[in-house]
Amino acid sequence: MWGYVYLVLVQDDELGEMRVLIDTGSGFGASDRHLQAGLEQLPVSPDSLTHILITHGHIDHFGGLSNLRPLTSARLGVHELDQRVLTHYEERLVFVTHRLDGFLAEAGVRIERRAKIIEMYRLTKSLFHSVKVDFTYEAAGMRVGPFHLLHVPGHCAGHVVIRLHDILFSGDHVLDHTSPHQAPEQLTLSTGLEHYLASLEALRLWTSPSTGVPVRLTLGGHDNPITDLAVRIGEIRDLHHLRLEKVLSFLSEPNTVAGVSQGLFGQVHGYNVLLALEEAGAHVEYLYQRGHLGIDNLQEVEASSLPIPIRYRRLS
Repeated sequence: MWGYVYLVLVQDDELGEMRVLIDTGSGFGASDRHLQAGLEQLPVSPDSLTHILITHGHIDHFGGLSNLRPLTSARLGVHELDQRVLTHYEERLVFVTHRLDGFLAEAGVRIERRAKIIEMYRLTKSLFHSVKVDFTYEAAGMRVGPFHLLHVPGHCAGHVVIRLHDILFSGDHVLDHTSPHQAPEQLTLSTGLEHYLASLEALRLWTSPSTGVPVRLTLGGHDNPITDLAVRIGEIRDLHHLRLEKVLSFLSEPNTVAGVSQGLFGQVHGYNVLLALEEAGAHVEYLYQRGHLGIDNLQEVEASSLPIPIRYRRLS
């Protein structure tokens, strides 16, 4: 649950002096204390912040708002597709939990293990409560003073990257050595591998010397800074294409998403069990949508009124 938070001090012709916090940490464990200590070193107090910009609606990037929001009058912004994550958090958690249980059942996870995975999923999310959002990015014209934003759905529905001159704050969309986690759109609309790969290409064009504004340095929500964004985008794209080939290979014989997950990632433990299942599910979904996979036990699925394990098989 660790990650980076960025404080940017910049002078804008229209808005004057801006003190902008990009993301807030998870609010979990020592996260809030670390954030406060970092601000004090500068020194910048929470009540002197002018804006808080959330890159996307995953709790390790916005969970710190529960503690920070009462301490500041900074204007809080998020993309429209992640607004409800912040403003109707408790409601969304209920619905996502129901969808997750259905996904795990169809993935072939045993009922007792499903209960443990969902308990673990909810554990780190029980500390947050809904907060008021002051503005949304599309309504603001995808710009906040000198900060330009690009919507990059996939890893998260409302994910944005934020560009200030030749510096890019990439959230989790592009990371230095981690392949950003993917989950199937079955769980949340505007996620899924199709959206993510399209967003990678959109970012490449947005920051290309020939078609956009070149970026000198990319600062992610995790990992090290990136000095060659185009190369890193290509590496991530290639990795997903390799995983798709592996999934097709695994499914030459019928298998579930849980079986594909084991083939891709081997034995994993803790929260990584859920991450691996979702990642496998995103790749299976991508191939199924494109007609490369069929359902081997369709009659079984049709006969059941409840979600049951789905066995996929390669068609081509």
